[in-house]
Amino acid sequence: MLIPVLPKIKTAIGIGQFKVGLLITAFSIPAGIVIPFAGILSDQIGRRKVMAPALMLYGIGGITAGLASTLMDNPYYGILTGRIIQGIGAGGTYQLAMATAGDTFTSQERVFALSLLESSNGLGKVVSPILGAAFALIAWFFPFFAYGILAIPISILIFFMIKEKAQFSKQPLENYVNAVKCIFENKALGLGACFFAGMVALFALFGTLSLYSDMLEKNFSIFGLKKGFVLSGPVFLMSLITFLLGIILKKTKNKGLKALILIGLLLILAGQGLFIYTKTMWLLFSALCLVGLGVGLVMTPVNILVTGSCSTKRRGIITCLYGSLRFFGVAVGPPLYGLAESYGLIFVGLLMELAPLVSLLLASFFIDIHRIFQEEKT
Repeated sequence: MLIPVLPKIKTAIGIGQFKVGLLITAFSIPAGIVIPFAGILSDQIGRRKVMAPALMLYGIGGITAGLASTLMDNPYYGILTGRIIQGIGAGGTYQLAMATAGDTFTSQERVFALSLLESSNGLGKVVSPILGAAFALIAWFFPFFAYGILAIPISILIFFMIKEKAQFSKQPLENYVNAVKCIFENKALGLGACFFAGMVALFALFGTLSLYSDMLEKNFSIFGLKKGFVLSGPVFLMSLITFLLGIILKKTKNKGLKALILIGLLLILAGQGLFIYTKTMWLLFSALCLVGLGVGLVMTPVNILVTGSCSTKRRGIITCLYGSLRFFGVAVGPPLYGLAESYGLIFVGLLMELAPLVSLLLASFFIDIHRIFQEEKT
């Protein structure tokens, strides 16, 4: 929701591109740190009891940032504090929803549920730039209040309405740690390559989107709702591909998961290469759509592999470790791309192409579908 509003925030409080990027980072790094602990806790007491309070905290963080914007003369650090609170809350949300889907469904139903979850997540990213731009027409700080208005009622609904099928009980810490270690001893390289592919995909998408958001205003004089619609295009494509993949993979019984990840990473490489060397608005948009297509092809297979790699009793921590890396990808993308831009095209190019290339090589050599899906040895 904030990406189309970042240039307005930059102007309103008089900060540079790097500090603007930190508003994304201040949200994502705390989330990345909290996620594994939320996963461990959810394996002990259940997903709902972690998700509902976390979502409440997310809304409170948004209201904190909004109040700082209206009440403080120099609101930057107040906004940053609100974003940190939001990040802590976000650490107990999406990855636990993914774990819940893994707990509730089995086999091909799980494939479709995960693709629906990822495409819903993507659809939120489609709607959020449009909503962010619309809310910013009221006031540049109104999107912060919107987080609280939307999140707090939903957290209450989750707490009272979600019924979990899986039964959770406190596990002796030593047994729990040994079981998680056993998973990584048998599947470390494959899971590591999957985790890295998910991180790189979101690093590329959000880094490139933040650059494009700035370029739309500076180079093409596109503002407000129009900019929100333009930015939502690549993310909509990602959501659509994720949803369609769920339908296809359900019918084909997960055939071609590794191939889809490799093709997705190649498309991210190609899209970012085109983005670097083109200057017209619609060619830049096409390049971003190529990145969005690639991200969609990567995320669904990776989600299936991660949730299918472990049992219910360990799924919270495994999906949340994966989620931490996803969040770190989102966190470091915008400020690193902004920093690289200040050093010139060659640095942007190196950054854009190096991460997907490394991920492509790791996925090619280390993702072994059969090994990842092997039953846990305890």
